[in-house]
Amino acid sequence: MARINPPRNLAIIAVVVVVAVVASLQFVKTVPPGRVGVASLFGNVQPEGYPQGLHVPVNPLYNWVLYDARQKTHLETASVPSQDQLQTRLDVSVQFRIDGSMAPRILEETGDASAAVNVHLIPKMRSLLREQGKSIRRAEDFFLEETQDTLQEGLTSGLREYLAPKGIIVSAVLIRDITLPPFIVEAIEQKKEREQAVERERAELERVRTELQQQVARAEAGRAAAEEEAARKKILADAQAYEITQINQAIASNPAYIQLQSLEALKSISKDPASKMYFMDGSSPTPLPLMHLGDPQALQR
Repeated sequence: MARINPPRNLAIIAVVVVVAVVASLQFVKTVPPGRVGVASLFGNVQPEGYPQGLHVPVNPLYNWVLYDARQKTHLETASVPSQDQLQTRLDVSVQFRIDGSMAPRILEETGDASAAVNVHLIPKMRSLLREQGKSIRRAEDFFLEETQDTLQEGLTSGLREYLAPKGIIVSAVLIRDITLPPFIVEAIEQKKEREQAVERERAELERVRTELQQQVARAEAGRAAAEEEAARKKILADAQAYEITQINQAIASNPAYIQLQSLEALKSISKDPASKMYFMDGSSPTPLPLMHLGDPQALQR
């Protein structure tokens, strides 16, 4: 009876297992996240794509093409003529993605995703840019917000309508930058400088006007204060004049008051050491003191 060598049997088993695993992997296909797999066999594209994930069993003879169905952005720069025959450079961004359900058709009619972008998206976008530019009267109008909104809407709707049947879904078209011809840029800068100079002059005039208004207000306030002070002084003067008038009237109607004041004056004079003698006219209603009649020097004077 023959004996079997165990190590040799283990090696054979290991080889068989490896071959089996390798062979089984040919029947398994894993599609990465965000991709769609399209299989072809001997040049015939399979009508259905394979979404992301594990697929088993699959024909090991399939030839695979993967399409990235995630959101992409294509940057493009184009010269766009306006009605004034001037060329304006526009930098635009196209946000799009491949329609995974149409990946087999794209492969059959166009090729891979890059081919679809180069064959359909880029030429159509450039054509639409030129067409949209024809509706703009002047090159500097590209800087108007209304013009940019209209241009973006026209490009987005035009690309969507054209590319949807091609398997490309357009989300939006955005204008990133606008470059006008150099002489127009220079003219715009000069215009801005003039406008800024006008604004500065207007601001200076406004400042002067404000200062003049403040000066007028201060002058009005000073005039009002002077008039108020004059009125106050006039009232005070009128009051004093009235008081004097009343005193005079009271004196005129009261001779005794005059005599009393004369006596008070005489009393004060009598205290003067230089006084010698006083004569009073007794018949006068207001006695009048006569001074220094006894002083020879006073008489000589």
